[in-house]
Amino acid sequence: MEGGGRPSALQAALLATSTALTALLYSVYRQKARVARGLEGARTVRLDGDLRAVLLEAPGRCVPYAVIEGVVQSVKETLSSQFVENCKGVVQRLTLQEHKMVWNRTTHLWNDYEKIIHQRTNTTPFDLVPPEEGAGVTVRVMKPLDAAELSLETVYEKFHPSVQSFTDVIGHYISGERPKGIQETEQMLKVGTALTGVGELVLDNATIKLQPPKQGMPYYLSSLDFSALLQKHESNVRFWKILTVVFGFATCTVLFFILRKQYRHHRERRHLKQMQEEFRQAQERLMREMNAEGGETLKNACVVCLSNAKSCVFLECGHVCSCNECYRALPEPKRCPVCRQPVSRVVPLYNS
Repeated sequence: MEGGGRPSALQAALLATSTALTALLYSVYRQKARVARGLEGARTVRLDGDLRAVLLEAPGRCVPYAVIEGVVQSVKETLSSQFVENCKGVVQRLTLQEHKMVWNRTTHLWNDYEKIIHQRTNTTPFDLVPPEEGAGVTVRVMKPLDAAELSLETVYEKFHPSVQSFTDVIGHYISGERPKGIQETEQMLKVGTALTGVGELVLDNATIKLQPPKQGMPYYLSSLDFSALLQKHESNVRFWKILTVVFGFATCTVLFFILRKQYRHHRERRHLKQMQEEFRQAQERLMREMNAEGGETLKNACVVCLSNAKSCVFLECGHVCSCNECYRALPEPKRCPVCRQPVSRVVPLYNS
């Protein structure tokens, strides 16, 4: 603790950092918990012949947050994979990712570094249809790229290593960057994939549409079934809750340590004031007694305690200024209270 009982700069910085981290983690936890509660409250509807009747009975022909499961079916022409034969889909994502090693001047280690240098996503309109044939009902999926979770399957992946000459290697060591190669990836949402959609379900004229919710809840197009999707989010909520509790406990520990230090400092100051007050009262009482008895008593009083009579002669300085009890209480090496010279020996003083 610094003077005045204030916490040190390190303690204040530690408390501020832990408090900020706890607040940040709590904010993330609340957001994750809100999403999980929203998923729990989402209305599960079946993709069957009764779906249109359900929407006609709903206010505004809309279910604000609904869960529906179906199979992907293309509306128009499907997208064909550039690398895999007979692979058809409705969403195609092509990615070129650079891999290299970067020298860290702080840790003196080579660290992996990845960077997307090009990415293109192609889509075509598609519906969700029931797994069984002939149900005669479809749900049009709107804005699939706006989904917070869009399950794409990696259908092609190839790594193209960099070809380097000896001169290139020397240059890379000097620059601190060593290219490893380019990774080429193709991901697709294939036709026939079982998909769980969570979003706003609305009847627009004759078309049933699944679209991003207007109430700010996340939009999902996941290959997991709804129970697995919900369990995944609940596990995520528990993880952030544990982190929040751990950092909250650390913050409370730092705060308790600082408050305990401040309490001890306050208690010591109060004890010191009490001792000063007792000493002042003793001096006043002594002065009153001396004034009543005369000035001779004050003249012969010990300069340390002002209560006992002088009874020691300090050598080699020769000062007569202390009683025997105060002499024994002097710290080592013992020095004269008047002139601060070392006391080599003490001779008792006898008053006749």
